[in-house]
Amino acid sequence: MATGQHKDQQTRDSELLELAIDEAYQGVKEGDGYPFGAIIARNGEIIVKTHNKVHRHTDPTAHAEVTAIREASQKLGKYDLSDCEIFASCEPCPMCFGAIQVAKLKRLVYGSEAEAAVAIGFDDFIADGVRGTSVWQKPSVSIFCAAGEQGKRAKEVFLKTAANFKFESYLENGGECVTE
Repeated sequence: MATGQHKDQQTRDSELLELAIDEAYQGVKEGDGYPFGAIIARNGEIIVKTHNKVHRHTDPTAHAEVTAIREASQKLGKYDLSDCEIFASCEPCPMCFGAIQVAKLKRLVYGSEAEAAVAIGFDDFIADGVRGTSVWQKPSVSIFCAAGEQGKRAKEVFLKTAANFKFESYLENGGECVTE
């Protein structure tokens, strides 16, 4: 890739990642779910801009990335999104990572490492269980994590919205499901 093309891609990636981070804030503001945002783009054009909608849809699978994949598939009329890229405000959980693989998205660009979400109470025990294996998270997409100010901003969304959420860890309850 020529230097000019590389810089153009970096600029485009940065702009789309900023929109994904903004979506994370928007989702919390609207009360739709947790602070995660996602963008799906094709050839630089935004196909879908969305956020976590777990609360809105009363659906534990309505994570930002899964919601984006569902909406993009509907909009494009296909489930093979191999000509598209996904931009996520945070490193995807195993479920979302799996959905990204199944949808065949060609690139994943994310802002914050999952540890930023875990630090404010998101339970990442599933990821811990599969991390480091070649079976569950063997990527077939190019993966990039933001650095510098953008990476810092992507992490800040968790710190700035943490007070909006109460987390109960599955493991803290002895592996028992808690019902209210």
